[in-house]
Amino acid sequence: MKIAVIGAGAIGGLAAGYLKDKGEDVSLIGHADSVKAIQAGGLRISGVRGNFNIKIDIAERLHYKPDLVILATKTQDIEAALKDNLDFISEAAIVTAQNGIQADGLVSKYVPEEKIISSIVMFGSTFLKPGEIVHNFEGSWILGRIFTGNDKKVIEVSEVLNKIFPAIVSDDIKGMKYLKIFVNANNCIPAILGKSMQESFSSVEVSRISIAIWKEGLDIVNKAGINLLSLPDFPLERLVKLASLPAPEAAKIFSGIMANLSKEPLYGSVLQSIKRKKASEIDYLNGEFVRLAKENNLDAPLNEKLARMVHQVEASGKFFTQEELLKNTESLVN
Repeated sequence: MKIAVIGAGAIGGLAAGYLKDKGEDVSLIGHADSVKAIQAGGLRISGVRGNFNIKIDIAERLHYKPDLVILATKTQDIEAALKDNLDFISEAAIVTAQNGIQADGLVSKYVPEEKIISSIVMFGSTFLKPGEIVHNFEGSWILGRIFTGNDKKVIEVSEVLNKIFPAIVSDDIKGMKYLKIFVNANNCIPAILGKSMQESFSSVEVSRISIAIWKEGLDIVNKAGINLLSLPDFPLERLVKLASLPAPEAAKIFSGIMANLSKEPLYGSVLQSIKRKKASEIDYLNGEFVRLAKENNLDAPLNEKLARMVHQVEASGKFFTQEELLKNTESLVN
């Protein structure tokens, strides 16, 4: 199987590097700075599996027809990536690897729905700079079709990806993807503060904001009639239990969990984009709660406030202090 990974960031780079290390026929598509760095010095991966320097073919655009495309750009970059490579991907199976729920719909504008395999990434990695990635923690890779039922192609792709991460095929990946939004919704906090996950959530007061994000999100998805489904590494019961506890108790537990996420600092996808001076995916994370609320005549004041603060950081390049964050959200956190 000829594999092309489009997107040389934290997820795409890690997946491509590990697949190449396992002997797969894989190439990487990335921006010019990544192409230059990886062609010159290889793809350097460090973290929980040790240190690797992997030689891998990389280019800014496809020049051959792959059998499998792993689309690992941010959601907001999907359409540009597809347009750049459309002549070569019409016959390929396409795995979407974005956070949020909108990626598959965007891809379906350009390729047939039956070619699209949705996925959820449960492992964590950090893009340090072009050609350098840290693998922070292990996790599964969940696959399933959104538009049609699962078939032999999904199984075939899962067998390939299972060589690098435990691959799980789900018959209800949509319910899982909505639950994953809750996992990612806390990425807004490190992005606002400009700190790692571990440092941001060492504060119990800051962790109370995260519990309030979950409470607001749960209220919205329940009223919108969306059925959440447990993830292998994040059972729905954990979310519901924490959200139901008294806020101080829940925040203390959450803070302890986040402090032990990984040995290396983890910055979250939103902050990683900001550090690269690129638009973040905040509108597909906390913004998804805001969108759902508006569609159902509900309110999402906390998630809307946090999304606006992230956009303010994107525009100004200036992070908020912890005191400013707490003051801005005080009236919205129970």
